[in-house]
Amino acid sequence: MQYIAFDLETTGFLPGVDQIVEIGAIKFDAGEPIAKFSTLVNPGRPMPEAASKVNGITDDMLTDQPSIDEILESFCEFCSDTTMVAHNAGFDFQFLLADAKKHEIPAAKGIVLDTLSMSRKILPGLPNYKLGTLIKHLNIPSGNFHRAEEDAGYAGLLFWKLIQRIYKDNEVPSIENLIALSNNQALRFPLIEKKPKQLGLF
Repeated sequence: MQYIAFDLETTGFLPGVDQIVEIGAIKFDAGEPIAKFSTLVNPGRPMPEAASKVNGITDDMLTDQPSIDEILESFCEFCSDTTMVAHNAGFDFQFLLADAKKHEIPAAKGIVLDTLSMSRKILPGLPNYKLGTLIKHLNIPSGNFHRAEEDAGYAGLLFWKLIQRIYKDNEVPSIENLIALSNNQALRFPLIEKKPKQLGLF
């Protein structure tokens, strides 16, 4: 089973108002990473101190990075129609959706599953369901958190561990069963037509 785990770092919590500053995505095949997409993103505004304290991303790191409209299509092409997973997926989904609509860039076509909802269903009784707590509970080796590529990797490993709790002997769950495990919270990006290029005047 192939899937793409992804994560974003942002300037704040409000999609359409705050901006993406980092995208990390890793493609997995049966729990093993096989490809990745990772980039910092220039938000076109100063990095808020509170956000920088969480993820360690500074203005100096972002100055020469591409803007979201320059890299979002490449990210969506990387994801294509592959099933996507993220921890607290609704947050990341809304940021990507806001920028895809704003810049009229075709979005990824795969469904988006939430490992937070899945964890609450498959691992009841934990004190909390933060990504770090779950990684520790499942004895997944870890280092730093709150950078997009690293957190995407943890989400991908978490997803596979959760699947293995339910399905044995490399059994591949159906999309319908995965959606049910996510408490029917699978998300889908709408069809967005590609923005035509503006022709110059002669």
